[in-house]
Amino acid sequence: MVGIGLILLLNVFIIKIGDYMKKILYMIILFLLPCYVLAYSNYIIPGGDTVGIEIKGEGVVVVGFYKVDGKYINNYLQLGDRIVKVENNNIVDTKSMIEIIEKNINNNSVNITYIRDNKEYVDKLELYKDNDEYKTGLYIKGDLLGIGTLTYIDPESNIYGILGHSLNYSYSNDIIDIYKGNTYEAYIKGFTKSTNGLPGSKNADIKKKNIFGSLTYNSSYGIFGNTNKNLNRERMEVAAVEDVKLGDAFILTSNKNNEIEKYKIKILDVDSRHKDKNFYFEIVDYDLLEMSGGIVQGMSGSPIIQNNKIIGAVTRVLVDDVRKGYGISIITMLEEGDKIKAE
Repeated sequence: MVGIGLILLLNVFIIKIGDYMKKILYMIILFLLPCYVLAYSNYIIPGGDTVGIEIKGEGVVVVGFYKVDGKYINNYLQLGDRIVKVENNNIVDTKSMIEIIEKNINNNSVNITYIRDNKEYVDKLELYKDNDEYKTGLYIKGDLLGIGTLTYIDPESNIYGILGHSLNYSYSNDIIDIYKGNTYEAYIKGFTKSTNGLPGSKNADIKKKNIFGSLTYNSSYGIFGNTNKNLNRERMEVAAVEDVKLGDAFILTSNKNNEIEKYKIKILDVDSRHKDKNFYFEIVDYDLLEMSGGIVQGMSGSPIIQNNKIIGAVTRVLVDDVRKGYGISIITMLEEGDKIKAE
């Protein structure tokens, strides 16, 4: 609003002082306005690696309730509510919440701030003392831990992207704002095969001692951060959606031996107008279908390659036909990742 007001006032003044000064003042305005230049690399390092994902969001999430002294308490709270403050102290995880509650109990209660549907509320959290322990009647969850697939590393900026979609709170579907996050090296133990109606999963051990990189930005089009990892791979040229053809392509993803392999797919449709469903494809690779049954959880982010160019990443599976799914354009992911530099 401040910027708009400034331009309007200057325009009124410009009308009074003539064309020459008008040109000068327009130049001044242009220099004063912020300018963000997004400049991702045209040649990037393709992924395919399975990574462990750990995200700490704002506050803790209510995921369930239990009875205290035979009854439920604090029943104004709902599944998916995020408790972000106790007595105006920020909550970062379950441990910090417990510590702050213990220091601030007054008449068997504390004041909390929680978020529901992007609105903030303040209320009292009732506590029940059972011997030397205070109970809230709430099951809460802080950190989110899972696996996904690395899509790319930009070698010029060291920004990397994974998944091709956001991570959301399961009960509210809100995108998780990252308070702190990391990715870790992960090793495939096997696959739970997909069947029509029931998508399977990659199963992996996450090596939390081996950090791959930080995570700072959770977007509708992927999760992004910075890494200093040197994967010692050749860079691959980026292709726009308009350059993609129907027909043969392949994905890069980790197999049951924890090796990155190429697997054949068919591009069935291309949509340049959609933001995150740019490619509709089918897995046609016999080895991948034998191993996974189709697209599985944990495969999101697997790079899609055509004509030796990286065109996008796997993002979704069709539940009713697990051989088929959607992919997002690599350009969209690169543009989102590049926003880390612009912030």
